[in-house]
Amino acid sequence: MSFSEIIPLLFVFSSLFVWIKARRTSRSLSNIPGPPSALFLKGNMPQLLGRHSEGWTKELIDTYGSVCTLYGPYGSRWLHVYDPKALYSIAIKDQDSWCKSAGRFNELLIGPGLLTTEGAQHRKQRKMLTPVFSAAYLRNITCLFYETSYALRDAIAAELEVKQTPTDVDVIRWTSRAALELLGQGALGYSFDPLVSEDVDDSFPESVKSYFAECNRLDIVRNIVRPVMFLGPAWLRRMVVEMTPMKRVQRLKRISDTMYSKSIEVVKEKKSAIEKVDDAADWPEGDGKDIMSILLKANMAASDKEKLSDEEVIAQVSTFVLAGMDTTSNATARLLHLLALKPEVQTELRNEIVDAQAGEGISYDQLMELPFLDAVCRETLRLYGPIRILSRRALEDTTLPLHEHIRGVDGSLVSEVSVPKGTIAILNLWACNTNKALWGEDAHEWKPERWLAPLPQTVEDARIPGVYSNLMSFHGGGRSCIGFKYAQLELKVMLAVLLTSFCFEMSDKPIVWNYAGVAYPTIGKTSTKPEMPLRVSRLQN
Repeated sequence: MSFSEIIPLLFVFSSLFVWIKARRTSRSLSNIPGPPSALFLKGNMPQLLGRHSEGWTKELIDTYGSVCTLYGPYGSRWLHVYDPKALYSIAIKDQDSWCKSAGRFNELLIGPGLLTTEGAQHRKQRKMLTPVFSAAYLRNITCLFYETSYALRDAIAAELEVKQTPTDVDVIRWTSRAALELLGQGALGYSFDPLVSEDVDDSFPESVKSYFAECNRLDIVRNIVRPVMFLGPAWLRRMVVEMTPMKRVQRLKRISDTMYSKSIEVVKEKKSAIEKVDDAADWPEGDGKDIMSILLKANMAASDKEKLSDEEVIAQVSTFVLAGMDTTSNATARLLHLLALKPEVQTELRNEIVDAQAGEGISYDQLMELPFLDAVCRETLRLYGPIRILSRRALEDTTLPLHEHIRGVDGSLVSEVSVPKGTIAILNLWACNTNKALWGEDAHEWKPERWLAPLPQTVEDARIPGVYSNLMSFHGGGRSCIGFKYAQLELKVMLAVLLTSFCFEMSDKPIVWNYAGVAYPTIGKTSTKPEMPLRVSRLQN
């Protein structure tokens, strides 16, 4: 039997394994209501993960409430959850009973970084990285964020001069380039894109931007082949991937290779720079303050027990960029889109920024204290967080307590759900952030002013486990986004600089937001190319 003939057999074995496990979870969750399966092979995954799944998701929430079942591949039963007490159990109280359902798959692609590791290894990495994401660190690099944002401003201004203002500008293209450079400078001490030329190496940023979308397209395959994903040594798994005749698999392999090569280059460069400097006082001004330099120096000084391996350090490069590039750039673009739709809010926000001189480089603390800027950012992250759902897999039989009882298929009231080992839980962060039972009837409306008054008591009483402002946008517990303060600073500095220089209005091209792991904009529903043209004009001082 040839090696190429073994691949279909592995697929058949995995399919059989998934089907056998599916029968067990289906029986255990049979009393929890949910929609019928669309397809036996795919279940409800195409409806849940489709680019334009928002309508189906809203209907799911309105019909079945805060906990229901969905169908995964081969008739397996999954849970769809946004009940705050159940989320608290998964994220905090019983977090060791759950793992990332795609964690090991992503580890194959980007290495054992903070996004992919579990248990003691994840805790060790988080312990070493937490200090460098503190407010104290961000105070030291706020000026760096302003410098990059000024470069972004000048680049857009140069485009307006060529095209004659006002004109349509692809905002997502510029916010993506700026977000990559902000991450490069602040997190890695590395310049990916100086924002002064069109002639930049696009292989790495394009790989990062494509990563989540390509993973999303392989979700069904990933869930089917999970049982055999880690069989054999690394060289054998690599050979299997190279011989797999699927274009999507090969695209993802190329993306992984590109990110890995760049990660090695960045770490090698940082290590070389550190080895040349004996004393921190000898660093040139501004150098050595990035997260990667601080991490490498801390790792060198750590005990053998606490030290991260070279493989773990290299994996953090892709981790930082993947976690922070599209999420922040797309959140900035979404906010500018909303401000173009609501010119009165744009004017009010600009007035606050101008009065505080926030576009001219104020301190971290002064920027964070601007009330309307904070309200606009919080409301955008509440209603339009870049990541709508996460998935977790039960490592053991466990129980999910519920904040609100649900009605079982047999008519009984259900106050807790018994979850068998291996069950996939889809955590709907957006649904929790827009839960009308907690946030009120206007929960689906973008209203920044809600943050200028006390929040509803129902929100406070629900004990939402989010790490940020009673929201699940950055998740919660030990797996919450470690860089959420970093992301807020990026968002606020870019807004402060751009809104004091430009006015943003809607163009005549329809902007549609799509789901692909991270939400992204296109022109119309049929296009898959990330674009967001807004009419931009220079402000007259």
